[in-house]
Amino acid sequence: MTRKLIAAMLAALVMATLASAPASASRQVRPLAQAHAHNDYEHTRPLFDALDQGFSSVEADIFLVDGQLLVGHTAGELKPDRTLESLYLEPLRKRVLDNFGHVYRRPSAFQLLVDVKSEANSTYEALQKRLNDPRYSFLFTTYAFGLVLQGPVTAVLSGSRPKDVLVAQRYRKAFYDGRILDQADLHIGDDRRVTPLVSDDWTEVFTWTGAGPMPAAERAKLRQITQDAHRAGQKVRFWATPDGAGADRTALWQEQLDAGVDFLNTDDLSGLADFLKKQ
Repeated sequence: MTRKLIAAMLAALVMATLASAPASASRQVRPLAQAHAHNDYEHTRPLFDALDQGFSSVEADIFLVDGQLLVGHTAGELKPDRTLESLYLEPLRKRVLDNFGHVYRRPSAFQLLVDVKSEANSTYEALQKRLNDPRYSFLFTTYAFGLVLQGPVTAVLSGSRPKDVLVAQRYRKAFYDGRILDQADLHIGDDRRVTPLVSDDWTEVFTWTGAGPMPAAERAKLRQITQDAHRAGQKVRFWATPDGAGADRTALWQEQLDAGVDFLNTDDLSGLADFLKKQ
């Protein structure tokens, strides 16, 4: 039996396996393009709770500990079994294979925001090994010699980001979360092939937190931010937005949505999902 015939038979077997894969629950889930799960790993079922609600972006904080990328908000919360691979990479791999190359059956973009909590360069080096591992590499959007090749998942680095390393790389599977206010950092208007996302602390940019009408000057400022970012091909996110259920949060979400903010930040998955589904 020739190698070509063996390869053809194996390829046919893979396709048959994919075709006969059981239908995923994601068939019925409507992807919510503006939904971002802040500190996603703190939910009962990391990643899966967000996917069940249709979220298109999830956030995982990582620490490099003895060669492992552990997920948690602080060093004291880390557990050896809660790795980036077990909580995110393996489930996303299975999900994309089950859904014929997409996180959801209805094709849509998906973002994995990786918030680096330990030393930037060494943590990124360890992360690169995971993203480039053949087991996972097919998942991720790739920058290659000036071109961006879209994958099912786009990995974006926040927190301790090795800016100079990413900017200099000619090939990578990670991107940079820029800032809105800090002009010394990568920011609005910078190369979207490096910085497809810009984020900032809502309370550092605005005084309004949802009570009463949004001041006209602040509304204009918010819309100018999103317009400038979109003109540069970048998406916008704010963290530290009020997240307690009620009229103030609803008003703030509505103002962000009306202004074109791309990702609404929340810990309340069902609350944001319900809000977006009513739009």
